[in-house]
Parts: sequence; structure tokens; C-alpha cells
Amino acid sequence: MRKVLTTTVVIGVIGVFLWGNLYAENGVTQEEILLGQSCALSGPAADLGTEMRTGLDAHFSKVNEAGGINGRKIRLLSKDDGYEPEKAIKNTRELIEQENVFLLIGEVGTSTSQSVIPIIEEAGVPFLGPLTGAEFLRRPFKKHVFNVRGSHDQETERLAQYLVDKRGLKRIACFYQDDSYGQEGLRGIETALNKRGLRLVAKGTYKRNTVAVKSGLLSIRKKNADAVVMAGAYKPCAEFIKLAKKIGMKDTLYCNMSCVGTCSLCKELGAHGEGCIISQVVNFPYDESCLLVSEYNDALKKYHPTGTPSFVSLEGYMVAKLFCLAAEAVEGDLTRESFIRAIENPGLFDLGGIVLDFSPNDHQGMDRVFLTIIRDGEVRPLGG
Repeated sequence: MRKVLTTTVVIGVIGVFLWGNLYAENGVTQEEILLGQSCALSGPAADLGTEMRTGLDAHFSKVNEAGGINGRKIRLLSKDDGYEPEKAIKNTRELIEQENVFLLIGEVGTSTSQSVIPIIEEAGVPFLGPLTGAEFLRRPFKKHVFNVRGSHDQETERLAQYLVDKRGLKRIACFYQDDSYGQEGLRGIETALNKRGLRLVAKGTYKRNTVAVKSGLLSIRKKNADAVVMAGAYKPCAEFIKLAKKIGMKDTLYCNMSCVGTCSLCKELGAHGEGCIISQVVNFPYDESCLLVSEYNDALKKYHPTGTPSFVSLEGYMVAKLFCLAAEAVEGDLTRESFIRAIENPGLFDLGGIVLDFSPNDHQGMDRVFLTIIRDGEVRPLGG
């Protein structure tokens, strides 16, 4: 009888062990939830990845200190892809196939995101909050992709509203990164101008992860543009603006999209940044009248005291908070499928004065786009 009882206990212990370790969803144990991130932590776009990771970590640290998600601590595993698609593919495969992460979060870049979408769709892994407004992440609809921010098309439309509808400018040029991100920015501003009976007066381009902007600058300089809409990273865009002003294009308006990295662009430009315009897809990170922004600033001071508020790290914080709210809303076991269902239904997530709205057919949480301008070395809201 004792032998039978002993065997039963052993089998029970083994069963608990197997249930907690072998049959649970990848990346989820009784103690933690493992999330993966591939982003630029080196190279000309390093600030974007670093700030995105900082925002994610600030909220995860806050949640972990309070006990985690239903007792599970969140662990973020970030890998550097240098803003290069090939490295993003390698990182993503390693995170899914070797590290067995629960999901991928906070990818930085359009080309890098585009390169890994086939992998995440095949593996059935959620892809949460990438730092890109790429249309291919929105249309056609993708079950596993959840976007927090508005799209590139919405940003270029907002810039066209300001430049053409409000300012009455007609001669618009485009300077863009020679990859899918830059091409999306180019297509977006062309579409917005076509709606208004206008065409670009000039185009200029540069290669990703370089600051070789002179050829593109000269192509645009010849056409005497009133404004240049830019779709690139902060270092090459800053180099373009500085050189353009140096050769006499001081009255031209320079307009960037949010993925440029606003605070990094402002820092790179220094005194040359005066009057530069940047479209934004998240709230102003210094306006603590917004509950979420106040919470974000407090978390940043506590968990990353050397960091400074930025649009990118605020976006990272928002993405992290969405993950936590959705994971807490899951009824029953936390699986990838149950997590997807939790975002889609009820679909509304109040982050603290900022509401994200999802549905089974719409995986973009926000549509808002507003403008900022650099004045006296600081980024400020721009009305109109």
C-alpha cells in the first residue's frame, strides 16, 4: 500500500512539473512571462531602439515591483539588429525558436518589421507595438499584429493639411530613405498632394544607415522647394537640414515624420533645428496634465533616472502598459490566442487619459496625429 501511495505522489509531482513547464505556452511559466524585442541598439538609429526599450522597461519594472501579472514577473529580452533587416530576421528566429518568447514587442523600423512578418505569421506569435506606421502592418489585416500608433499615411496627410491647406505652400519636395520606410513616406505625401491637385517638385534619397545625403540634397535644391517632407532617421535628416541651410535653403520648411526620433533629431540639429516641424502620434511627453504622461515621467525618474522624457520612450511605455492590461484581462490560461482575444474584446484600454480602441477587424489603437516645432532648441506643440 505504501509503495502504491509513493508511486501516486511521484506521478502527481511529475504531472505538476510537466504541466507547469512542458504544456504551458511558450514564454510563460509560473514565475515569469518572457518577451522578445529586436531593435536598433547600435548604428545611426540607436537612440530609437534604446528609447523604445527604456519606455518598455520603465513600465515593466513598475509592474514587477507591484508583483507582476498575476504573480508572474515580466522579463524583456532585447537583441540588437542595428536597424538592418537581415539581423532582425536572425534575432527574431532566435527569440522564437531558441528563447521561446511569448511574443515580440517594440520592433523599431519599417524595413525590419517587414522582414520578420512572414516569420511571426508562420509561428503564430503576436507582434505588439512596432515603432512604425507602415501600411503593410495594417492592410491587408494581420491577425497577429497590433499597432498602437497611427499610420504613415495619416502623418503625411496631416503634414499636407498644414503645409498646403493652412500655409498655402505649393512647391513641396520629399527626401527619403531608400527602403520600404522611405518609400512609404514618399507614397504618402504624393497621395496627400494629389488629393489637392499638386505633385512633388523634387525627390531626393539616401541609403539606410548612412549619412550620404549630398546627392539627394542637390536634387532638391535645384527645384527651389518651399518645404521638404522627410522620411528618414535622425542622423541623416539632421545632416540634410544642416547642409541645406549652409548652402542657402534657410527659408525652406523641413518637416519630419515621428519615426525620425524627435528628441534625437533636435539634439543632432542644435541651433540648426529652429523652425523644423515633426508630426507626432503620441502625446506630448512633458505635458503632465495627462495622467499617463505624469505616470510615465514618474516611472522614468524612478527606474531610469539618467533618461530624459521623449516621444519614443513614451510610446514604449504605452505599448508595455497595453501588454500588461491585456495580459491581466485574460480569463484562464495565458496563451497567445487568449491574449489576442483579450485585446480584441473588450478592445478599449484606458492607459490614463489616452484610450486605445481595438476590435477583431481593427488592430490599430490610435488615429491621432499632431504637429510639433523646434523653437529655441526645444520641441513645442504647433497649433494649426
